[in-house]
Amino acid sequence: MPIKMTDYLYSLFKASSGVCTDTRNIAQNCLFVCLKGANFNGNDYALLAIEKGAKYVISDDSRWNGVDGIHIVEDSLLFLQSLATYHRRQFNIPVIGITGSNGKTTTKELMAAVLSQKYEVLFTQGNLNNHIGVPLTLLQLNHSHELAIIEMGANRLHDIKELCAIAEPTHGIITNIGRAHLEGFGSLEGVICTKKELYDSIELNGGTIVYNADDVILQGNLPKVDKLFCYSSHNSEADIHGQLEGENEYMAFRWSCEHYHSPLIQTQLTGSYNLSNFLAAVSFGVLLGVQSEQINEALASYTPSNQRSQITQTKRNKLILDCYNANPTSVRNALLSFSMFPAKQKLVILGDMLELGSDSLNEHQEAIDFLKELELSAVLVGKEFNRVIPNEYVLNNFLSVEEFIESKIIHEYNGYTILIKGSRGIQLERLAPYL
Repeated sequence: MPIKMTDYLYSLFKASSGVCTDTRNIAQNCLFVCLKGANFNGNDYALLAIEKGAKYVISDDSRWNGVDGIHIVEDSLLFLQSLATYHRRQFNIPVIGITGSNGKTTTKELMAAVLSQKYEVLFTQGNLNNHIGVPLTLLQLNHSHELAIIEMGANRLHDIKELCAIAEPTHGIITNIGRAHLEGFGSLEGVICTKKELYDSIELNGGTIVYNADDVILQGNLPKVDKLFCYSSHNSEADIHGQLEGENEYMAFRWSCEHYHSPLIQTQLTGSYNLSNFLAAVSFGVLLGVQSEQINEALASYTPSNQRSQITQTKRNKLILDCYNANPTSVRNALLSFSMFPAKQKLVILGDMLELGSDSLNEHQEAIDFLKELELSAVLVGKEFNRVIPNEYVLNNFLSVEEFIESKIIHEYNGYTILIKGSRGIQLERLAPYL
């Protein structure tokens, strides 16, 4: 149950310079909230926080009862979440909730680029998309902001319901639903149930849903709301219609809406699978009144810097860094797109897909079978890929990035275009300096 936020507790936040949860990053006059994790207890650092400049400390440890500047609550995490909701309610602005198995961070970045053409936008930074990151993002809202984009991640049942209760979004988009975090969800049905909680929240609040009309799962789970806005690359009757143009290194597309037809937009992202992410950003731009020319300019000038569909030219090779995350759906999309990439010598470096539970072996086997189907040569990295039955397109198999780096093989690749794709925990980005 959320903590009842009193005017007094809220006044502590209003009188501070902001919220901090890590004494290594204390800001002068901040409100320090003591959180607990599997390997740490923020309550142990309550006094240190004050010594380093925190104005107030929120703790759920009774040993600090009566200490000047330290305020005791029943649960510090629930306090943080309740504070964020209370603060969010002070702003009558659009709050866009975004979730999905793939593409949500890229879509969020593109949406922020587009909507910043007209509005002062607060949007999730980095991967602050969980039960702690969402409140911390909302608590950055100030009266200069006209719109907020809140990314919502999930790796277990009902995560999105919890985050929606905190953020109370007025608009929502699920980028897609795929086989990700199956260890926590149990099945694809569990993923659908949890992601759909964003739709349920928007329906309850009488808000607006933007969706991909090409996605059968999303189409089949739309709630009964009055405000629906869709985009499509197949259906010209959709609110926003888009189509790919050409097969260059970087994606190019056109979009249309009613009587408007855009010029060719040359993007700085690779991968045809990004078309739906661009169309989502276009949709929110049109829906919220951004001029078409400003939408086009924002999308053409957006440059990725987060190891998602990011092309890097080294002295020896051209690298496509897509190693921030990986699941069966995103890997399949990345491989299919890479198979059409214009290059003479191609190589895939594929890292394990984590958190797949009992489906892990089968999903990793399907990934290398798909490599064979597309005739893409690959180097595999990780313990899970070490369990599969290789085929002739698997050139090498390493248990870890360290083992690959220490081998002589890594120095043999010259003049290649290399797709580097794997879960964040495998740390495939560490290979880039050696390639």
